[in-house]
Amino acid sequence: MTFHPISALFVLPVMLLLLELGRRFHVVHKAPVESPAIENAIFGLFGLLLAFTFSGAVARYDTHRELLVEETNAIGTAYLRLDLLPPAAQPALRQLFRDYTTSRLHLYDSVSPEISPVSEHLQREIWQQSVAAAAAPGASADATKLLLPALNTMIDITGTRQNAFNMHPPSVVFLLLFAFSGGAAFLAGYSMNIRGRSWFHMIALSLAVTLTIYATLEIEYPRLGLIRLTDTDKTLIELRDSMN
Repeated sequence: MTFHPISALFVLPVMLLLLELGRRFHVVHKAPVESPAIENAIFGLFGLLLAFTFSGAVARYDTHRELLVEETNAIGTAYLRLDLLPPAAQPALRQLFRDYTTSRLHLYDSVSPEISPVSEHLQREIWQQSVAAAAAPGASADATKLLLPALNTMIDITGTRQNAFNMHPPSVVFLLLFAFSGGAAFLAGYSMNIRGRSWFHMIALSLAVTLTIYATLEIEYPRLGLIRLTDTDKTLIELRDSMN
C-alpha cells in the first residue's frame, strides 16, 4: 500500500477533533487525571514510532542518491573502457552510451518504471555490440575481461535502484502511526484542564505531528509529493556532456 503525502494533512483536523472529544469526555465524566505514568509511556512510544519512521525514510532517501552516484560511476567506467575496442566499433557504441545516459534522466519526475523500455532496449544493444566488438580483430586482449564486467555492473545497478524504490516499511507501520496520532490527541485532550481549552496548544500539537508525518511521507515517496530527486540528475547530465 502506498501512502500519498497528502494523506498526512487529514491528521490535522482529526487530531483537533479528538483533542476536543477527549476534553469533553473528561468534562462529562469528571474523572481526575491520575495516570501520568501511563500517559508518559504512550506519548513516549508515539514519539519513538514517529522518530524511527522519519529516520528510516531519510536513510532510504540517502540510499537513492548514493545508488545514482554508483550508477553514474558505473556508466563512466564502462564508457572509458570502450577504448579497448577496435576504433571502427567505438563511434556507434559511444552514441549508444550517450542515448542510454539520457534515458536514465528524469526518473523521479513522476511515478514511472525505474527501468524504462528505452533503457532496456539500449542495454541490449550496448551489450550485443560490445560482445561482438570485443571479439573482433583489433580489440585489446583485455577487452573481454575489463569491458564486459563493467557493462554487467552498469546494467545490474538499474535493478538495484528499482528494488530500492520498492522497499518501504510495511503498511501497518504507517497505519499504526496514524492511529497513535489520534490516540495521543484524545489522551492529551482528556488531560486538559476541564475549565477551558487552549486552542494555541491544541493547534501547535496537531500541526507539529501533521508536519512531521507529512515530511516523512514526502521523503519516503519522493515521486509523489513536492520532494523530488531531480537535483541528482546533474551527475548524469555532467557525465553525458563529457562523452565525446
